[in-house]
Amino acid sequence: MGAFVELTKPRITRAVLTTGAIGMALAPGRIDFLKAALALLGTVLVVSSANVLNMWWERATDGYMARTADRPLPSGRLEAKEALVFGLALGLVAIPVLLAVNLVTAGLGVVALTSYVLVYTPLKAVSPYALHVGAVPGAIPPLMGYAAVAGRLDGVAYALFGVLFLWQIPHFIAISLVRGSEYVQAGLPVYGIAKSPHVVRRTVALYTYATVAASFVPYALGGFGLAYVAIAGALGLVFIVLAHRVSTTNLPAAHRFFRASIAYIVLVYGALFLGQNAA
Repeated sequence: MGAFVELTKPRITRAVLTTGAIGMALAPGRIDFLKAALALLGTVLVVSSANVLNMWWERATDGYMARTADRPLPSGRLEAKEALVFGLALGLVAIPVLLAVNLVTAGLGVVALTSYVLVYTPLKAVSPYALHVGAVPGAIPPLMGYAAVAGRLDGVAYALFGVLFLWQIPHFIAISLVRGSEYVQAGLPVYGIAKSPHVVRRTVALYTYATVAASFVPYALGGFGLAYVAIAGALGLVFIVLAHRVSTTNLPAAHRFFRASIAYIVLVYGALFLGQNAA
């Protein structure tokens, strides 16, 4: 049983669940707790299904990388057929659960699952731009949470999506720099090693600036206090400073930026929640 749970990538699933819950908290309207529970359950099922099917698809590649070689499939703890059936079952259960919430939430779940498994996963083996494609399903969970309460999407919802989408680009480039030798061994053309050092530095800086700029959009739309602006500004300044230290040759700086990026997105989303209530 533990191997099946490991396939779902519980740590990532918990993080995604948090962004979905914050999307709910920021949505206008009264939270229906039954629908909220179903939306969160459906989100967990969608993300778990995507992770399992991703591991099934990449089982051979995972065997070449030290950080993934001990996963259930490359290590032989589970058979490929078992993982495939498990991943498909999770996805099939997720859809009716999300349909019980509303059509918008269910539609977003379908888009997230299919784009991650059928577009991002195969593209990852052939193009460094898979990074940008994968950022789309990665940013959908807060939209699902928002739609579960509001029944629709609006400017604030798209702002949540935008911040998370843009943030993922420099975040995952930093990972590809830190783990560069493993990706080379696995034959994956990830952005941090497939692009020139100049392009990598420019891309990290560009998307970091864009992420920080996007973090102010919710305030511009109204409903968030000046305290949020102050927090987002301070966090953004630190994030930008660290981004300018990232390079293909300075792996400690890339690692620091990677760790800081996690703290950044957690604190910005938390500040959005607190800022709305303080407005």
